[in-house]
Amino acid sequence: MKKKDTNHYFDIIDQIEKVRSRNNVNWMDVLRLAFRHAPEEARMLMKKINQEDDQISALLKRLEQ
Repeated sequence: MKKKDTNHYFDIIDQIEKVRSRNNVNWMDVLRLAFRHAPEEARMLMKKINQEDDQISALLKRLEQ
């Protein structure tokens, strides 16, 4: 891969990182709102999300092998 190509990809990755950082703030705001207005439901939803994240992590580990 040429250096110019690599820099192009890194520029795109940097842009993605900026968008993700803003979106993470939004995600945390939604999480706070959920726990403020429906804490039990929010807790159960977070449990489900965490279980799905565990499955994703296991699949990613399989890619490392």
